[in-house]
Amino acid sequence: METHAIDPQAMMGDEGGARLLLEAHKVTKQFEGLTANRDIDFDIPRNAIVAIIGPNGAGKTTFFNQLTGIYAPTSGSISFDGVDITGMQPHEVAELGTARTYQNIRLFQNMTAIANVQVGRHVRMRGQWFHAIFGTPSIRREEEEVLQRARELLELVGLRRRTENELAKNLSYGDQRRLEVARALASDPKLLLLDEPTAGMNPGETRQMTDFIGRLRRELRLTILLIEHDMKVVMGVSERITVLDYGEKIAEGEPAEIRANPRVIEAYLGKQATA
Repeated sequence: METHAIDPQAMMGDEGGARLLLEAHKVTKQFEGLTANRDIDFDIPRNAIVAIIGPNGAGKTTFFNQLTGIYAPTSGSISFDGVDITGMQPHEVAELGTARTYQNIRLFQNMTAIANVQVGRHVRMRGQWFHAIFGTPSIRREEEEVLQRARELLELVGLRRRTENELAKNLSYGDQRRLEVARALASDPKLLLLDEPTAGMNPGETRQMTDFIGRLRRELRLTILLIEHDMKVVMGVSERITVLDYGEKIAEGEPAEIRANPRVIEAYLGKQATA
């Protein structure tokens, strides 16, 4: 499985900006005395593919939810593209350029595939509600642009044109996963967060999704953060891996370093490390 090296120039961004797209410092989250994350320092370079791994209950999804505004940290700070997003609402974080998928698919099951993608575009639409009511020429043009972009994204993720009018609930599991990625991409994110993108997939679908993640970074110049349990996916596509256990960061490094780390092997990888 191909591993892609980071282009240092690409990591600087189109305007030669800061190398890091996201920075989290001493992030802690407590729920009524239970500490889900403790003092996590974490960053993501621009145009990188970074993974977070760890046992069930390690605090991975809680940390994801803090990065996207679903949870506010109890303490610590998070910045995205130079903006302090600590405590911001999810829609505010999304407007800055983040998008995500979920471990459990959250499509609008009774809407068509193309309508799901169009919904994902709403954070970038310029028209006001009164323009929509009166059907002004500008809103009609924008709606046509959104439709065209939705079709392009369905094609990008590998969904055939004939599926665009299928209800989401009638698509195969693998196609629903792809549709969720297309919907996330509709907002033109700088950072795409993928929560268990290959969960429930068969080996063939998993290989296709792994290759697709690498292609997204190359073709769209995306920065990607993923939570994933399949170590072949993680080791094959990530440049850096962060390991959480009991809510704390216990290791961080390149795939080869993580595979050989005794503490990681004991806490999580076990026999997977030598598989």
